Amino acid sequence: MGVHWARAASRDFPGQVEILDLRTLNPLDFEAVTEATRRHGKVLVLTEEPLMNSFAESLAGRIQRHCFEALDAPVFTLGAANLPAIALNVELERQMLPSAAKVSVVLGELLEY
Repeated sequence: MGVHWARAASRDFPGQVEILDLRTLNPLDFEAVTEATRRHGKVLVLTEEPLMNSFAESLAGRIQRHCFEALDAPVFTLGAANLPAIALNVELERQMLPSAAKVSVVLGELLEY
């Protein structure tokens, strides 16, 4: 869903967003991540999982460590609310998970940084 949310949100920022879909996390194509970071200087790591102790936070830290000099802003992360389980109610699930609208807000903050 992250790619769907990112593509929908990127329509609000034509020509300013590149979406890198990490199809596998192991092996991780960190070279592609590094190249995209150096091209743009700003990164948003988007995930469906809760952020606390997540792969997304680990990846954000790794990007900041290895690409620090190329970054124009801190690496932003966006994920699900830190709840123990996904709600079995459509409205609660909508509030818990990221969405295109939430991604758009965070992208706007990042691009203005």
